[in-house]
Amino acid sequence: MKTLAKISDFAGKYMAIVALAVAIIALVFPGPVSAVVKTSYVNLLLGVVMFGMGMTLKLADFKVVFTKPKAVVTGILAQFVIMPVLASLLTVVFQLPPELAVGVILVGSCPGGTSSNVMTYLARGDIALSVGMTACTTILAPVVTPLLVLLLAGQTVDVNVVDMFLSIVQVVLVPIALGFLINYFFEKAAAACASVLPLVSVIGISLIIMAVVAANQAKLLTVGPLIIAVVVLHNVLGYALGYLTGRTLRLSKAQRRTLSIEVGMQNSGLATSLATVHFAAMPLAAVPGAVFSVWHNISGAVYANILARSADKDEDDTANDAERAAA
Repeated sequence: MKTLAKISDFAGKYMAIVALAVAIIALVFPGPVSAVVKTSYVNLLLGVVMFGMGMTLKLADFKVVFTKPKAVVTGILAQFVIMPVLASLLTVVFQLPPELAVGVILVGSCPGGTSSNVMTYLARGDIALSVGMTACTTILAPVVTPLLVLLLAGQTVDVNVVDMFLSIVQVVLVPIALGFLINYFFEKAAAACASVLPLVSVIGISLIIMAVVAANQAKLLTVGPLIIAVVVLHNVLGYALGYLTGRTLRLSKAQRRTLSIEVGMQNSGLATSLATVHFAAMPLAAVPGAVFSVWHNISGAVYANILARSADKDEDDTANDAERAAA
């Protein structure tokens, strides 16, 4: 178990490298990968990842809603306003074809990503706020995400809000609820499994990336540079606008760092799942989610490091000011 825990810790720390590696493998060997990991597995894989997330949640994680309501409400509104609007604007600016456009809008309309909590920890942000925001936006997703997709993409493609709602409940809320209940009623068993949950998440997300990339390898090589540019801009602008929102509303620096990461990092696995199921006639719709999964783990790790250094500098400046005042 200790060896497995070490492997899990390693996988969690280097998720960015793992995601990039599996994407490259799927691009180079699409045939063998597609034979083993089919796109029909995406929903099941996402359910496993969400179940793992549920096993990390406790009732105490929701207390932040009452102890820091301003930060939580700001984060939820920023998540479901900034990223969808950015996604829609980018599809217009880059004149994306409908199947790519709906994929980008799906990514923008999804709740916060599960790896945002890890990045917040590395960035020395407010971890309780991060977990609370992720949980809240995920719970709201079955209603908010389909409505946003309908609003932003409904004029271009057919969007079945009810079917999408049921899909999100099935692959997100039900697994999270089951994981939460196991953690609540069998706390010791859940605690024993906690050390390997990062490995489960990494494997699940990696297989989703491989399935989508391999299935769309030929088209991805054609539109790759375009969709990468859109995904990078979407993610980076999300970080920037999330931070600026926190600063404008005078949140603490730790909360600004958290808000920035929560807004910029999406549950791209959910976007990929929804695209695979509800826009099956548009295979490329699943590609933005897969690309985002790879990119936001890379950018998140780099950005968290930058934020952590900024936090260290702020502490040093505060300490120096205190020394001068004492002198």
